[in-house]
Formats: sequence, C-alpha cells, structure tokens
Amino acid sequence: MNTELDQVFAALSDPTRRAILERLTVGDATVNELVAPFGLSQPAISKHLKVLEAAGLVSRGRIAQSRPVHLNATPLAGAAQWIDDYRRFWEESLDQLEVYVGELRRNEQGAANE
Repeated sequence: MNTELDQVFAALSDPTRRAILERLTVGDATVNELVAPFGLSQPAISKHLKVLEAAGLVSRGRIAQSRPVHLNATPLAGAAQWIDDYRRFWEESLDQLEVYVGELRRNEQGAANE
C-alpha cells in the first residue's frame, strides 16, 4: 500500500483535523487562530498539525514572528483518485447486478407464462 496515501487517510480520519483543513481553505492561519474555534489547547492543535504536516496536507511558513499554517491540497488528489477508482468499481458491479436481476425477472416472467 502507498505510505503517502495511508498518511493522508490517517490524517483525514480525525474530525478535528478535517475541520482544520476546512478552515485553511479560507486562507492561512496561525496556531492561535486555529485554537479558538475548537476549544482545544495549543499543544493539542499542534499535535493535529504535526499529523497533517506528516501527510503533506499543511506546511508552516514564517512571516516575522508568525508561523502561519498553509493548506497543501495536492495529497488529497491521490486520495480522491483512490476513492474514484473504487466508486467506478462499485458502479460497474451494481450495473452488472442490475442486468442480472433483469435477466432473472425475465426468466421468472417467462416461466410464469408457460
């Protein structure tokens, strides 16, 4: 299995980390700005950010004394592709099932008419 993909899914498995990513879609934010809406401590948010950083989903910059957190959505493309591949698989499987059920119904109707 792809380690990068594993890290992305592991990072996305936590609702707080997903909410942090959602917040960062609006723009960069400092750790203190990320702490406010979650009611978590700064160390707790920092731990979440480390997981997101390890997955490549965020990076931290430096502007004077500030270290803004920046969203990097590129790794999400791999996760989206993986999900899309399975979506296609299930759609094809369901289409085949629909054809099979249709054949069964036609056979049942044919047997009932005989």
